[in-house]
Amino acid sequence: MEPVLAVLAGLLAATGVYLMLAGHMLRLVFGIVLLGSSANLAVFVGGRLTESAAPLIPTGFTVPDQVVANPLPQALVLTAIVIGFGFAAFALALALAAHRRLGTVNPEEMRVAEAGPAPLPTPAPAPADAAITAPEAGRAVA
Repeated sequence: MEPVLAVLAGLLAATGVYLMLAGHMLRLVFGIVLLGSSANLAVFVGGRLTESAAPLIPTGFTVPDQVVANPLPQALVLTAIVIGFGFAAFALALALAAHRRLGTVNPEEMRVAEAGPAPLPTPAPAPADAAITAPEAGRAVA
């Protein structure tokens, strides 16, 4: 079962990268969500899937009385799911605000909102009496 889930995590990551490169704001957001889901699945599978008991310690014991599942990957994935949901909601709100302001969700068309390049400073004109003259022939230039 673990190899199947590892392949599924790879497919989710590949699909997420493909969507991120598609050139559309909503596909970018969905690609990031898929990439986060693939990372969550990889961490979850990395914690080993077992049919062990829940990691609870019975009353009167200091350690579990049987083999228990590792709770750390489950806690990490649960935290990542909550953070990913908040990020997805924020990114969708930004995409909606950009669409309302610019009228498009194409990132290339959104470049009109960027500031142009800063103008290069123009050098001050040299005074007329400071013209550079060629050194005399046969004289060494230091």
